[in-house]
Parts: sequence; structure tokens; C-alpha cells
Amino acid sequence: MALIQFDLPYAEGMHWLRQVRHLSWPMLLESGRVEASQSQAQTTVDEEVSLGARFDIVVAAPVAKIIHRQAETEVHTNQGIEKSQQDPFQVIQQWLTPHTVERIADIPFAGGALGYFAYDLGRSIETMPTLAAEDMPLPELLVGIYDWAIIVDHHLGISKLVSHAHFTSQQALEALHQQLLQPRSEHQAAFAVTGEIQPNMDQAAYASAFQKVKDYIRAGDCYQINLAQRFVVDVTGDACTAYDHFRQLSRAPFMAYLQVEDGAGVPLAVLSMSPERFLQVIDRKVETRPIKGTRPRHQDAAVDAEAAQELAHSIKDRAENLMIVDLLRNDIGKVCEVGSVKVDALFKLQRFTNVHHLVSIVRGLLAPAYQALDLLRGCFPGGSITGAPKLRAMEIIEELEPHRRGIYCGSIGYIGFDGSMDTNIAIRTAVICNERMTFFAGGGVVADSDCAREYQETFDKASQFFKLAAHFKMTK
Repeated sequence: MALIQFDLPYAEGMHWLRQVRHLSWPMLLESGRVEASQSQAQTTVDEEVSLGARFDIVVAAPVAKIIHRQAETEVHTNQGIEKSQQDPFQVIQQWLTPHTVERIADIPFAGGALGYFAYDLGRSIETMPTLAAEDMPLPELLVGIYDWAIIVDHHLGISKLVSHAHFTSQQALEALHQQLLQPRSEHQAAFAVTGEIQPNMDQAAYASAFQKVKDYIRAGDCYQINLAQRFVVDVTGDACTAYDHFRQLSRAPFMAYLQVEDGAGVPLAVLSMSPERFLQVIDRKVETRPIKGTRPRHQDAAVDAEAAQELAHSIKDRAENLMIVDLLRNDIGKVCEVGSVKVDALFKLQRFTNVHHLVSIVRGLLAPAYQALDLLRGCFPGGSITGAPKLRAMEIIEELEPHRRGIYCGSIGYIGFDGSMDTNIAIRTAVICNERMTFFAGGGVVADSDCAREYQETFDKASQFFKLAAHFKMTK
């Protein structure tokens, strides 16, 4: 089926999200463009690691809603609900395969699967202990099958409605196009923070968990563990208003807003400002960009530059990054052509609103026998947010972190009918459900890590959430 395209006025993805929010399961994937005030700092970033923030993608009204909780996958369509014990990745692939199309240049997504894959989906891939509390039982996978998308191309300065019309008639798409051209209210509903932020570990509890990680490392169980703490705060109102402010506070390459419900009618919203790409596939070319190594940003330019240089030359942080690069080389090598996996960049400094990071780039070529979803399943969850070796790291995380991670450290993104895929690592990500906002922050602990420094790093990484909460606490 040839691609159907309708021109729309150029506007950022947030505008088009508001135009479709009355439809079910609206989602926005947004690439954070550099603001003018940041451009000077951005030019110093290595070109190979600097991400072209080109496209926003907006979808809504999926033809199928795929919801997985361990051992069971539900598919919700207009015909009803089908339940299955089948692997959820296979369920998604069965919706994509009959509608395979050729990739079209400058159209990143024209329909396919889009949604989140929670960290706890790992329990459906590997055998895991059940120790951490599950006080916010979210689906482990929540993905819509979308037949159309609104694409915003910031390089060309255009917006388009695109579809291959697998499930939608030409007439319905024309009607949708006309609806999109009609103005809707830009009024933002209220959002407020109604309580105080509560961590699930105080400094003493974190120190105890940190010491146990060190003990496991000395015993030879592992080389690195990503240890995280969770924060919870009571909120009320429209989560989209919170996201809109969040995105102005902090730009990142892999931002997302998902407004969904869990299959049992419980609404939830996901707000993500992730700086990290997990996996991308374009024309079977695979890329992953693991992040390891962090320093906070500073208002004083000289102090900020000094922090960046300290990170760039830190032997500890480079070693930590290299461990994860090796893990990811192994993971993507399972489904890539032999000899195709290469490390194209190591330890490159990248600046974000609140932190500096070290980023590496690993690339390969997907073997003919595999699809993008095979790659995602084989690498899930991402090694940069578990540790090494991965399975043992996940077992230790389950033992030491008080609560299940949920979406945090999972992945958000798309797999198109054309076989393309782009997904983030769901860090700097909050979930709003049942009038509570939860968010996590963590960091890699290795043999020579310092407890006080690692504890502070969790607050540095979560700093934009604290600013978000403070803004709505003051203006509620």
C-alpha cells in the first residue's frame, strides 16, 4: 500500500498531541531540540555523539491495544478482548508482519507498534526472584498498534499526517485530516503537587544497600550494579500540563508522553525526558548509545567546564562505561551478522540540562533471520541500567531495591510496519497513576565507587523532577 500523506501546518508535536488528546491512547515521542541559550555549549559536543533532534511523532486511536502482565497478554480491539499465554513480543510481531512495507526516507514512523516495555517485562524473559514490593501494579508491556501518525520534521519545517491505510479508509483519513486543521482549545488544565516528596530509602538504607553491592562485587558475583532509589509525591490534575512544563525545564533527545489506561480502566500517564537511546534499527542497521558516567552541571561556566573535564578523564567512569559497552556488544551480537558489531565511539562527553554524561556508540547489522523485535527481546532490559553480568545484576537489584521499578529502566519507543525501530532507556521518567507521581534515579556502583558520591548522584539525576514538583507546589 502506497503511503498516504496529508500536509499540516508546521507546529511542534505538543500542539498535535493536544489536537488528538480526545482520542484513546494518545502518545507523543519528541526529540528535544537545543534551545538558543544552550547552543554554544552544544557545539563543543563531539559530532559523532551529538543527536540530530529532527522528528516528533504523535499517534492516537490504536486499532489494537496490547497489554501484558506476566504470563498473560491481552489484545483489546473493537471486536473484544483476546487473552493469550504467548510471548508478548511475538504477539506484537503478528500484528506487524502481515502489513510489512518499504521504508520511506524522512518518514520515521507511518504506523506500527508504539508504547512502553517496562523493566519488569524482564520477568517474562528470564526467571527472576520476587522480592521487591509491587505497590503500583502497572502492566509490564503496554503497546498500541497505530495505523496513522503525525510526523513533525524540524529540519524541513513541515508537519504531515501519514498512513499506509492498513486498517483505516481513505475517507476516514481525510476526515481526520480536516479535524486536525480545526482549532482546539490550547487551555491547559490545572496540575498540582499536593504532598511532599518521599524517598523509599533514606541515606542509611541506601548506604546499607550500597555496602551489600560492594560485598557482592568482592565475592565475584558481579562487576557493576545499577542501584536506584524511588521517589513518590501526591499530585492532582492533568498530567499533560506537568509534562508540558517538564519539557520546558529539561530538553532531552528521547522525550515521551503517554496517556493511557491499564486495561482495567485505571488511567496512567508516562512522562519521559530520557537522554539515552536503547536500540535503533534503520534498514537493518543497529545502533545503541549506552550512557555511563555522570557529573552535575553548574551555573558557573568555569566550574561546569572543570566538572566536564573531570568526567571525561575519569578512569573509574570510563571503566564503568566500558563494562556496559562490552555487555551490549554481546547482547546485540546474538542477532547481528557475525563480524558486524563495532564500537564506533567511546566515552564521548555529552551535555544535558542538568548533568554531563559519557556516551558510547555500538553498531551492527541485523542478521537476515531476525526482526527488530528479536533484537529488543534479546537485549532487554538494557545493560546500562542493570549492571554486569546482567542476570545476576537483576537478581541483586530485586534483593536490594525496596520496590519494583515498573517502567523505570524499561524502554519507550516504536517498531514500524517498515521494520524500523527506535527506543529509549526509560530513565528520567515519571509515572502518574492514582494521584501519585513516582520517579527513580540511580547509578552504577563498581568496586571503587564512593557511597556519598553515588547517593548524591541520584539527587543530581532527579533534580529536574524536584524542580517540577516545586513549581507546581508553589502554584497549585
